[in-house]
Amino acid sequence: MDTQTAIKQTVTSNDVVLYMKGNPKFPQCGFSNMATQILDACNAKYVSVDVLQDAEIREGIKQFANWPTIPQLYVKGEFIGGSDIMRAMYESGELQTLLDLSQKTGS
Repeated sequence: MDTQTAIKQTVTSNDVVLYMKGNPKFPQCGFSNMATQILDACNAKYVSVDVLQDAEIREGIKQFANWPTIPQLYVKGEFIGGSDIMRAMYESGELQTLLDLSQKTGS
């Protein structure tokens, strides 16, 4: 399976996916740490993918969303954005609403 296919399968088979550096218990950058804190504050159930474990995924995810930075959040297969967008959506309440909807509708 090629990298783009693997990424597409991950983001479409899970309700909420966070591509990040490190993992939720040990984020390896401040932006990934902020992203996990935001998701935790929203009580979101999510799958995390540590891009530091696979260089092909690390580069492939940037191409997949045409977005140059990590972390990247996907909800129901749709690219939402990075940590700055997540923070803005969290502060406005929009992210909580989006996550609540994704958790209620299930896979």
